Amino acid sequence: MADYDYHHLPHVKVQSRSKKTLWVTLLLTLFFTIVEVIGGLISNSLALLSDSAHMVSDVLALSLSMLAIYLATRQPNAKFSFGFLRFEIIASFLNGLALAVIALGIFIEGIKRFIHPETINFQLMLIIAFIGLVVNIVLTIVLSRSMKEEENLNVKSALWHFIGDLLSSIGVILAAFLIKLTNFYFFDPLISLIVGAIIFTGGFKILKESYLILMESVPEGLDLDEIRAEIAKVEGVEDVHELHLWTVTTDHHSLTAHVFINEHIQPFCVILAVNEMLKEKYKLKHTTVQIEHATIHHHGEYGKQFLEAQKT
Repeated sequence: MADYDYHHLPHVKVQSRSKKTLWVTLLLTLFFTIVEVIGGLISNSLALLSDSAHMVSDVLALSLSMLAIYLATRQPNAKFSFGFLRFEIIASFLNGLALAVIALGIFIEGIKRFIHPETINFQLMLIIAFIGLVVNIVLTIVLSRSMKEEENLNVKSALWHFIGDLLSSIGVILAAFLIKLTNFYFFDPLISLIVGAIIFTGGFKILKESYLILMESVPEGLDLDEIRAEIAKVEGVEDVHELHLWTVTTDHHSLTAHVFINEHIQPFCVILAVNEMLKEKYKLKHTTVQIEHATIHHHGEYGKQFLEAQKT
């Protein structure tokens, strides 16, 4: 399908900043994941192993995020008329789900370690935890700066992975020092459970946000009843129905509405006025307004009630 069919609003996103950020983050994460998995196995630290498991999920999450960004640059076609922007939300949903599943895995293993404590290589655990802390601080800062330049739920979900990693690294270091001071090994699974709870919270937040978008709910910060009332105020509009407002992807909202209009008003003027109001007041650019009249367009009982109200 030709590109000019979608001139009203671009159905692609060129996210150069996010793309560069994710490439750097992916390479650093892949390197440290290998280091941490080996260190966790040798030291036998659950806190370190839980962090390394989270790092493995980071690699998968970042790969998924990269795929979403590349797909977002593809033009719409006859099959995908909105383009491939929605994959960004699918990637975010899967990343959030991965965070929640990892957290549950940490809970299960932590409970096992409480019941059956195991010895830990303190020095190796501490060295790798400090390296992880430095790496995660750098990656969290890089992703945070990228978010300030380009709002993106996909990058936001990746950022939550690294916030979890950062807290996990701090938790591992704290557990190591507590074990060294007290010789109580239960601090290792205890810290893991706390970190797991934080990771689960972040994952649930991303899951909820992406779920609402996938369910085409009204975007946060926009009130459907208020918008309906504002459309009704436009000269010539006598009724607003079949009003739908949803999010395709981050910062890309769409609205459709049917309106009964006064037959003595120029219909194109009504459409223009409604679209201009939506654009200026609510920043809604991708809008479709269908003009109707109850005596011509059949609306069943709804149309009958409208015509009766007009007579009174």
